[in-house]
Amino acid sequence: MDSPTVEIEPRMKRGRKTRRVRGRLGPCLRLWLRRLALAAVALLALPVLLSLAYLPSAVHPVSTLMLKDLVLLRGYEREWTPLEQIGPRLVNSVLMSEDGQFCSHHGIDLGEFRAVFEDFLAGEATRGGSTVTMQTVKNLYLWHGRSYVRKALELPYAIYLDLVMPKRRIMEIYLNIAEWGPGIYGAEAAARHHFGKSSRELTARQAALLAVTLPNPLARTPGKPSNALNRLAATIERRASHAGGYNACLK
Repeated sequence: MDSPTVEIEPRMKRGRKTRRVRGRLGPCLRLWLRRLALAAVALLALPVLLSLAYLPSAVHPVSTLMLKDLVLLRGYEREWTPLEQIGPRLVNSVLMSEDGQFCSHHGIDLGEFRAVFEDFLAGEATRGGSTVTMQTVKNLYLWHGRSYVRKALELPYAIYLDLVMPKRRIMEIYLNIAEWGPGIYGAEAAARHHFGKSSRELTARQAALLAVTLPNPLARTPGKPSNALNRLAATIERRASHAGGYNACLK
């Protein structure tokens, strides 16, 4: 009796077809991975280029939160004001509240950063530890909310910004893009919104109240401060009155 014939040709054809499909997918996948890598590099390089573009005083940068408000058609209030026209009481209050070592560090306050890192390793609740330069970087280029990834990006960008941009310009940009309430950005808009006057007309207590609002502008209202906010403002008011040893880079 003749043995049955085993057909293997179709299987061989399917095997060759599978290999051809895999061969086509390989280069295609590599191409897309290459494109994604190039896009990531371009995205990471964008803050480097924008920092140079923001050097001239005639350029008025906007923050990522301001862009978000525009995209959502909410709009915002902001009146760009040169640093020399912002009330010195407010400038000194923000300096002493947010970053007393601003004029002496290079984008990162290493002493504060070391303390925050030690708290993290010990499993304790960490403080902010952000300098004005780091907050400027976050507001200009990054997203908000607690994130170790964002914090890791902040550090090199802050060092770079401090390297290429004068301290006065960094503070000027920060004071014009900081959020002081829903849709309220910049020192001048904040002073007019919360106190109905120019930043140069603020009293020492009003300037301190605006300064201590910055860590949480959506929950703190400087125009109607709580007892806790008033106590914080009293501390910053005293510190701001002795800011002469800390604000040399802003003169």
